[in-house]
Amino acid sequence: MLRGKVVGLRARYEDDIPILRAELYDDVAGSARADSRPWRPITPGSEDSRLVVDDKEEGRVPFSVVELAGGTLIGTATLWGIDNHNRSAHIGLGLLPASRGKGYGTAAVAVLCHYGFVVRGLHRLQIETVSDNTGMLRAAECNGFVREGVLRSAAWVMGEFLDEVLLGLLAEDWKPDPA
Repeated sequence: MLRGKVVGLRARYEDDIPILRAELYDDVAGSARADSRPWRPITPGSEDSRLVVDDKEEGRVPFSVVELAGGTLIGTATLWGIDNHNRSAHIGLGLLPASRGKGYGTAAVAVLCHYGFVVRGLHRLQIETVSDNTGMLRAAECNGFVREGVLRSAAWVMGEFLDEVLLGLLAEDWKPDPA
């Protein structure tokens, strides 16, 4: 497990899947905001790529996010679009509704940065999020990500187009948490 101050990133367990399905992916409005693909129901027991981990897929590393104090599952974190030639990747994060607004997102992004820069030796990490996702924007900026641009009306979310904010962080600009 990768450990931060208050959260850990670990492998996805079979027991995580029903919780993630019910609390993250069955939430139509939340799922539509977090995923660039249109929402669709997931059949229980199906091999949906958002939930079931394919350990052979080199370009995507999914984690379950757990609270260190009690080991409680609080969400998902992913390093995706990993480009080994250009040494870059994207960060994705999804917290269960009861875990939002408690600083877990900032802590999870910090651990993902450690994984990307230290463990994987990447040079650049990137985050894309809709412009009104203040939690993700705050988590990114608290970890040193810089707003690099806005993609106007780039995301179709629940009947309207929203702007997407593009944020980036280079390894030389990253300031790891001394703890």
